[in-house]
Amino acid sequence: MDQQNLKLSKKLISSYKKRLEKEILDRSMKLKIPQNKFEEIINNNNELINLKKMLQQLETESEPQSKV
Repeated sequence: MDQQNLKLSKKLISSYKKRLEKEILDRSMKLKIPQNKFEEIINNNNELINLKKMLQQLETESEPQSKV
């Protein structure tokens, strides 16, 4: 994958991750869920966990390969 596609992928995934976190936060506030509980929900949400892993993988791929 070229650098431009990597950057675009990272941007799209990051944007989606932020929207999902905001949605969880907004719904938690509407339901008056305590802060520590919605933080736990965010930290344990499978979709968010997968998005974080994808972002880490893309970061690794975007790092310049050092030649030995």
